[in-house]
Amino acid sequence: MAYDKFKILNSSAVPLNIDNVDTDQIIPARFLKATERIGFGDNLFRDWRYKSDGSTIESFPLNNKKYKGKILVAGKNFGCGSSREHAVWAIYDNGFRAVVSSFFADIFKNNCLNIGVLPVQVTDSFLSKIFSQIEKDPDSIFEVNLENQEFTISESGKKEKFKISVYKKSNMSNGFDDIDYLLNKKKEISKFANKSNY
Repeated sequence: MAYDKFKILNSSAVPLNIDNVDTDQIIPARFLKATERIGFGDNLFRDWRYKSDGSTIESFPLNNKKYKGKILVAGKNFGCGSSREHAVWAIYDNGFRAVVSSFFADIFKNNCLNIGVLPVQVTDSFLSKIFSQIEKDPDSIFEVNLENQEFTISESGKKEKFKISVYKKSNMSNGFDDIDYLLNKKKEISKFANKSNY
């Protein structure tokens, strides 16, 4: 299995209310030499989380102890810029299982779906409600329901649907990436390939 199965996630959230966050800000280029999907979480938003001497920037949300959880709530146009998978590896390795925004760059969104981070795209107005709820109570719980394709603000019950392809929804539910999906279909593929009229 490529990653954890995704069914229903109930978690608090970390707010990153910044628009147009590109992949170089998510994981700076100097950390792209590794080829395994481990260790990237330490350098997630590296230049925003740490000063040049390595000390933490306390004002950055990921360094603020009042924020925690497996949901990252980001501003509009999250994941723009270069098409590096490492950006999503860093998000996943840091413990996030869902990212919420009102718009994702297409390549970043597809990388999320291949790596096990659910990209939840909501309207601008609903995103504002999520940020407001976190500001009101950083311990607020949100529900991400993949089966129903709904994101819910638990305290108010307000919810919004999000879109995902049937194929990617099935893969996320089973913890499959594209290779796992094909391996799971190995018997069917072999049967088709061995048909006498093929």
